[in-house]
Amino acid sequence: MFRTLAKATAAIAVVCTVAGAGLVLNEEYAKATTDTNSEAASTGATFTGTKKLRIDGHTVNVSCSGNTTDTGTDKPLVLLMAGGGEGLDNMAPLQKTVSKTTRVCSYDRLGEGASDKPAPGTLQTMDDTGRLLTNVLDRLAGDRPVVLAGHSLGGYIAARYTPHHTDRVKGLVLLDATIPHLTRDMNRTIPADATGIPAQIRAGALAVNEGQNPEQFVIADGRVHSAGRIPVEILKHESQYAEVPQYGPALERMWAKGQHEWRKISRNSHVTTAKGAGHYIHTDRPDLALKAINKVTHRAANAR
Repeated sequence: MFRTLAKATAAIAVVCTVAGAGLVLNEEYAKATTDTNSEAASTGATFTGTKKLRIDGHTVNVSCSGNTTDTGTDKPLVLLMAGGGEGLDNMAPLQKTVSKTTRVCSYDRLGEGASDKPAPGTLQTMDDTGRLLTNVLDRLAGDRPVVLAGHSLGGYIAARYTPHHTDRVKGLVLLDATIPHLTRDMNRTIPADATGIPAQIRAGALAVNEGQNPEQFVIADGRVHSAGRIPVEILKHESQYAEVPQYGPALERMWAKGQHEWRKISRNSHVTTAKGAGHYIHTDRPDLALKAINKVTHRAANAR
C-alpha cells in the first residue's frame, strides 16, 4: 500500500508499496487537461486520456480509455482502483489491456497521484471516500452499470462500497484487497512485545490504519456486508512474507483468511490464488487480473 514506511515494513504488502514504483502512464493516457464545465466533463462518457475534473469542490485526476461508442448501453464500465500510496499510473498497463475490449477508467483518490490532498489535520472515513467515488461514477459512468476492480486498499474501498450501491455496481474484482479486520488480525498475529522487523511491521500497519497515510484515510475494521449475488472474483497472492520468517506463516494465514472473509460479499464469489504472484497481482500475473475482469464484466452484462 504505502511507500512512506521503511523497507522492513515493506515486507507486509498490506502496509507498503515496493513493486509498483516506476510504472508510468502510456503516452495514450498522458494528455492531461482540466475540464470543469464541458458536457464531456459532466458525463465523462466520451473522452480518452487523462483529465482533471472538479468534483465536489476538489480537483480529481481521472483517466479513461476504450470504446466510446457503447456509452449509455448496458455494457458495464470498468473502474480500476489502485492501492494506497499510488496513483492511477500504477494500473495503467492493466487499463491499456482492458481497454482493448471494454470501456475502462481510473482515478486518483484525494491524497494520491495528481488529485487534491485532503484538508490538513483531517481524517477521511469510508463515508468520505465513498462520496467521492459516487461523484466520480456519476461523471464517468452516468447511468450505465459498473464493475469495480481494486488492488490492495483500492480493493478494500471497492468491497466496502459495493454492498451499499448495488443499484450501480454489478460486479467486483478484488486483487489482494486489504483484509476486512486488519487491525484486529495484526494485533493477534504479531504480539505487542515483538522486536526488530516484526515490530516495525506491526507498528507500521497500525499507524497506517489509523490514518497516517497519504489519503489520511482510516482503514477501519468491520464485518463484510452482502451485495446479494453479484459476480465477485477474489485473487490472492501466492507468497509475500518471506522476509519475516518468524511470523511469515502466521501472516500468510491471516491474509488468506481475510481474503476468504471477503467471499461473504456475494453468494456468487470465488477466491483464486494467483500462482507466482506477490501482492501486485496485476503486475506479476496481469493475465489473471485481465481474466478476472473480463469474466466479471461478461457476467455483469449478461445479468441485466
